[in-house]
Amino acid sequence: MDKGTNALDVLEGRSYRLQHPWVGIVNRSQADINRNVDMIVARRKEREYFATSPDYGHLSSKMGSEYLAKLLSKHLESVIRARIPSITSLINKSVEELESEMDHLGRPIAVDAGEHLDGGRPGGDIYGVFDNQLPAALRKLPFDRHLSIQNVRKVVSEADGYQPHLIAPEQGVEALSDSVSGDSCCCKCVLGKVPG
Repeated sequence: MDKGTNALDVLEGRSYRLQHPWVGIVNRSQADINRNVDMIVARRKEREYFATSPDYGHLSSKMGSEYLAKLLSKHLESVIRARIPSITSLINKSVEELESEMDHLGRPIAVDAGEHLDGGRPGGDIYGVFDNQLPAALRKLPFDRHLSIQNVRKVVSEADGYQPHLIAPEQGVEALSDSVSGDSCCCKCVLGKVPG
């Protein structure tokens, strides 16, 4: 607002009414930003402004950023509380529909599959691949050569360029993975193409 402008009619809801009340706030000016006035000081100045203003002093308890944040939090909480019963009802209905569908389909798949993982049935092949062939193939990979500190540093640097990272960069990790295993060892095992 420019100096000399009075928003009392708006803030009291006389010129334009809202479903929720108007809340006046005082933001930092561009001069405050240029002087690096922090938000704590700005909030203190805002409280002082409304408390000492001859026009807005009587509204000071319902003005300012802190009051607006409290008001919005209460409103959000009431909206969430109002929506929880319908969300719960939707979840319960979905669970009931899924349970009904499961009853119609028969026993869960996990129970059926578990019976076939061993004992010479077709599922025994799956068990053999993941219990025998995959660990053997993983032991044959040259991890010590490819995952040395120097090689990791070189691969990550070449893949992502010079960028300091807090966590492992994606392209470097993918390059390391490819250099260790060539084609995916897991895929080879599943497809029955385990190197001898």
